[in-house]
Parts: sequence; structure tokens; C-alpha cells
Amino acid sequence: MRSVSIGGIDINNISFDQCIDAIEAAIGRRQPVYVVTPNVDHIVKLQKDREFQAIYRKAFLSVPDGVPLLWASRFLGTPLKERVNGTDLMTSLCARSAINGHRLFFLGGRPGATEKAKKKLESLYPGIAISGCYAPSLGFETNAIENAKILSMIQKAKPDILFVGLGAPKQEKWIFRWHHRTGVPVCIGVGASFEFLSGLLTRAPVWMQNHGLEWLWRLFSEPGRLWKRYLIDDLQFFLLVVRQKMTRNRDSVLSEK
Repeated sequence: MRSVSIGGIDINNISFDQCIDAIEAAIGRRQPVYVVTPNVDHIVKLQKDREFQAIYRKAFLSVPDGVPLLWASRFLGTPLKERVNGTDLMTSLCARSAINGHRLFFLGGRPGATEKAKKKLESLYPGIAISGCYAPSLGFETNAIENAKILSMIQKAKPDILFVGLGAPKQEKWIFRWHHRTGVPVCIGVGASFEFLSGLLTRAPVWMQNHGLEWLWRLFSEPGRLWKRYLIDDLQFFLLVVRQKMTRNRDSVLSEK
């Protein structure tokens, strides 16, 4: 499967539909794998977090969640096919699962978010089988008793897809540590998707999503929590891409001499 490198991170160059098909094929194989959905924030965090980098390298799929990644890929001369947004991916997999009978489990989110998301999806997709929901308390990832409880819940529920909404890189690190123990064929980190689907957070209008302005909507929605991420930390992404472009151009010139 072809990939595009952005900021030293390989991203699969596949369409949304190809991603869905690949996940369904993985479910059929019954061998636990996981999917990561890189965005600007992930790329920045990955630069200094070696554990996060190793997790990305071993992912079954790495698909572009953010529109800025599409812009960067074009700027670098290696365009990605299309955005594969985590919330859209989750919704589409839920719709498909209602048809093909795959079982789902929701882990993470704010208190009440997973249950509300479950009710919303059950009303949208009659027949959907959401076999469990659980929102663990803060710091659960270091609590052996809590993790044992969660693993037992998931193993008993026997889902085909485990959606984990804990934010990055916590969700990816939890998935990597436990995905083989869960026995779930496919695990996917979905960030704030439970909050969006439950209505606890309102997602940006489609025109803002399409024009790469979803970050601005989220900034105004939760300024106290997200201002540093969007206005300081994530600006490093653009420097990384420019530096990559300059290095590529330099290497091209040298190779021609």
C-alpha cells in the first residue's frame, strides 16, 4: 500500500472507501490490528515522542484526518487522495456494521458521552449492535485493577471494532498496549467523536470542515482547553513541512549534479 511522508510520518494514500474496505477485510481475518488517524496535532507530538512513533510504525492503517495534511501533501508534490476523518470513519463503520452485523464497543469520552452516542446511533441505524460502552475515570491507564476490568468487559462483549476516544497520544498508547489482549480484530482511536455524536460538542459546519477550518471552530468552542494546542504547539507543523520541502529540493539538486 502506497504512503506519503509528512514530517517523517508515513500516511497511507488511500480513499475513504478503500479504508472502509480494508477495515472490513481485517475484521474477517480476526487478527487484532489498529488504525491511527493523523492530524496536525499528531504530527507535532510525534516529533518528540518515540513511543508514539513506534506505535505509528506498527499501525495497520494510518489515514489523514486533517485537511492541512492534504494541503501539505500537495505542497510537497505527493498529494494524498482524500481526507479520512475519524468521526466520519466511525459513523460510516457504524452504518456498515448495522447492515453486516459487526459488533461495536465504545471506550472513553466524557461522562455520559458514549451512552448518548450509542442512543443516537441506534436511532440512526436500526439493527446496530453496540455491545458495550464505558467511560473510564482520569488516570485509569495506570490503574491495573481498572484496566483488568475494562479488558474483561471488552472480552465478554466480543466486539469486532473497538472505538477508543481518549485523545492523542493516550488513546493510541492504550490501544497499542492492550489490543492483542482484547482480542478485538480492529481498534481505532477516534478522539472527540463520542462528544460530537452525542451532541455534547457541536461539530463545525461542513463548509468549515471542507476548507480546513474545523480547528477554528473547536478553538472558539473550547478556548480554555485548546488555545495552546492550536495557537502555539500546532504552528510547528508548518515549519516541519517547509523544512521537508527545502530538504527535498536540495537533495534533488544534488542528485542532478
